[in-house]
Amino acid sequence: MASKIALVTGASRGLGKDSALQLAKKGFDIILTYQSKKEAADEVVKEIETLGQKAFALPLDIATTTGFDHFVTEVESILNTHFYSAKLDALVNNAGIGLSESFETTTEETLDAMTNIHFKGPYFLTQKLLPLLNDASSVVNTSSGLARFSMPGYAAYGAMKAAVDALSRYQALELGYRKIRVNSIAPGAIETDFGGGVVRDISDINKHLASETALGRVGLPDDIGSVVAFLCSEESKWINGQRIEVSGGFKL
Repeated sequence: MASKIALVTGASRGLGKDSALQLAKKGFDIILTYQSKKEAADEVVKEIETLGQKAFALPLDIATTTGFDHFVTEVESILNTHFYSAKLDALVNNAGIGLSESFETTTEETLDAMTNIHFKGPYFLTQKLLPLLNDASSVVNTSSGLARFSMPGYAAYGAMKAAVDALSRYQALELGYRKIRVNSIAPGAIETDFGGGVVRDISDINKHLASETALGRVGLPDDIGSVVAFLCSEESKWINGQRIEVSGGFKL
């Protein structure tokens, strides 16, 4: 039986990388994207191949919609030539950047960047990929715990992630006629290089966040990827239009 195929954006590192690896462990072949770190993306491809699955890395700037038509054409070509398939079975909108800036000092340029990367980009990329998504496929959008709780410095980022949660519900409703499921996943604080690696590298911040988490620690990448893989699989076939926070019980 042919493997299902997932496209994961921003998978050269961090949560996207772990999501791609966890999907491969569930038997998915992977198309992954990177913005600039081609060597890191190629290493992820090799790791996926050692798991017995096919993989291919493509460049993508999620902030610039003008490149989306070309990207979709590339995906269609790769599906035909590398995977011998016409369609995708899952889309994981993971690509993003961290930003900490007070509401008072946020510039219009910064807000536009947050909008383009975290909301406008995934909105139109998903729209343009719809012809390449199989019916009954799964879309997972990446939100954040910061869409539920508030911390100083994350007004722009948190607001965009709240928009992602709302968008996911509308997508689930409007794509239901094709049996396409759409959910958002909301990670809490995770030990990665996201946002400059503050959670991973600054001990006092790590300890403080752990102290506010019911399970007593901050998250690790493999706390997230397995949930993404679950949401892309048949095991979650009746979960739709939901925001799933994966934070260990932060700020309960």
